[in-house]
Amino acid sequence: MDCIFCKIAQGEIPTKKIMETANSLAFLDAFPLTKGHSLVIPKKHYEKIQEMSKEEIADLFDTVKQITAKSEKIVNASLIAVHNGRESGQEIPHVHVHVIPRKPEDNAGPVHMMFKNRPKLSDSEFDEILSKLKD
Repeated sequence: MDCIFCKIAQGEIPTKKIMETANSLAFLDAFPLTKGHSLVIPKKHYEKIQEMSKEEIADLFDTVKQITAKSEKIVNASLIAVHNGRESGQEIPHVHVHVIPRKPEDNAGPVHMMFKNRPKLSDSEFDEILSKLKD
């Protein structure tokens, strides 16, 4: 498999490792958006979170929690972001969680600024979506 994150997890590509568990690995992003931008990945290859077991997800997000706490000792806030699949903006098809330290002067703004053409939904459209998500 030609997955850069799998190669990092297997030690084939060196990285600035922050911490590691049996199932997850946290390291500094090689192309950071801010100082301290980190990635947390499952060691096993998955493209989307829903492919992972509950135990693997728990391990991944426990690692995210620990990295976020460490990050927030340096800065006061962190953005936690997951792109789940290519359509959502995932550039590397391997589950990964970004932990990005934030400061007011980074001017990145809230996540709502990413979407220029936000829908205006009627109550019936909300209900239809709710019904589909509950099934």
